[in-house]
Amino acid sequence: MNLLQLDASPRLGRSNSRRLGNYFVERWLAKRPDDRVVHRDLRTFTPPHVTESWIAAAFTPAAERDDAMHRELAVSDTLVDELEAADVLVMALPMYNFGLPSALKAWVDNIVRIGRTFDFDPDAADPYTPLLRDKQAYVIVATGDAGYQPGGPMYGLNHVEPHLRTLFQFIGIDQTTFFYVGNDEFGGQRLETELATATDRITQTLSSTPSRACA
Repeated sequence: MNLLQLDASPRLGRSNSRRLGNYFVERWLAKRPDDRVVHRDLRTFTPPHVTESWIAAAFTPAAERDDAMHRELAVSDTLVDELEAADVLVMALPMYNFGLPSALKAWVDNIVRIGRTFDFDPDAADPYTPLLRDKQAYVIVATGDAGYQPGGPMYGLNHVEPHLRTLFQFIGIDQTTFFYVGNDEFGGQRLETELATATDRITQTLSSTPSRACA
């Protein structure tokens, strides 16, 4: 199987989302050492934001694009190729201002592509068709406070999980699991407790993942 490990934190050594993302991948590979991992780090490479020329190129049929349009979409094509090739997406990110970091939003805008990850038929009863199939996503979210998980006291302010679940379903990724580690701003024992809880949940999830993914 192929894993796409996506890191969206601008921090390196002090990033709790990276720490848990690496732990997830290490545990996965301990069970499946022959699986392949592609690492996309948005700290070292931030995808370009969508522009007018990008939109024009994306909505032009592939056979009709000129060289300039192909150049405009080159980064997007690479990112979509990585996602298409992956059986499992492992995404690790911090929550910024209750939503996605801007680098991750740029990645999202580059991989939600007509004709690549979704199709559009204005005459169909349901005009939008997801094009990705048989993929799983595991998302690790680091937050400054605690309680952003569903059912938690801060969930009403969580614009990460609803956003990602919606876009994953839109492109065809309908199996998504979220892990949260809170209290980054508090540090100390509060943070250590959150890290231990998240680590245990990752371990338990991988131990009970169906054989299609981990056997």
